[in-house]
Amino acid sequence: MTTLDLSPAPGAAPLGRMVLAQAGAEVRAILRNGEQLLLTLIIPILLLVGFSLAPLVDVGTDRRVDFLAPGVLALAVMSTAFTGQAIATGFERRYGVLKRLGATPLSRGGLLLAKTLAVLAVELLQVLVIVGVAYALGWQPAGAVVAALPYLLLGTAAFSGLGLLMAGTLRAEATLAGANLVYLVLLGCGGVVFPVAAFPDAAEPVLSLLPITALTSGVRAVLGAGEFPVGPLAVLAVWTVVTLGLAARTFRWE
Repeated sequence: MTTLDLSPAPGAAPLGRMVLAQAGAEVRAILRNGEQLLLTLIIPILLLVGFSLAPLVDVGTDRRVDFLAPGVLALAVMSTAFTGQAIATGFERRYGVLKRLGATPLSRGGLLLAKTLAVLAVELLQVLVIVGVAYALGWQPAGAVVAALPYLLLGTAAFSGLGLLMAGTLRAEATLAGANLVYLVLLGCGGVVFPVAAFPDAAEPVLSLLPITALTSGVRAVLGAGEFPVGPLAVLAVWTVVTLGLAARTFRWE
């Protein structure tokens, strides 16, 4: 007769299960936070609908939604990977949440992986909603949305690095103010709703080096003209290497 061993067997869950559980908790925290929801979904949709239906700015084409939809997709990536993540991580560091999570069986590397998966999950939701609204407004992309995936993923990495760099070095209040300020500045001059060509000629080369401009122009080239420019990918790659490298060297967990 076989005897069942019912004695306790304490131990950590497999890494994959822990990462997925933490990623799910991160996603729920983002979607329950009013400010986060405003940044990730409400503002991009309002900009898409408002500027598509009202001739507030000259975008250089009669089909305004065709110009705006790619820019709003880029804005959604920035709002989640940079602004939202920087603010949330900054306050988690201030209140000791990161320190406590880093001491759990889920390693610090696993925590960062969970945060990355959470950002990607929220971005997937954003893309689905924004693309649905854009199609309802009459959007006719020249290429499939999936073709813009390299730009969106590299843009996510670049903005995540920038957000973690800010959250890991500044006080939480400074991160809150700085992340919102950078968000507004990049929204205004990154080609999201205003064409970069509308700025003075001397400013265009500088603006083209911004991560939001590179992301916006790359996604717009794919979805608006069916092209696949390498220049924006190179700019995003440089931002990714620099910001993630600096964040890894300077990030403070407490």
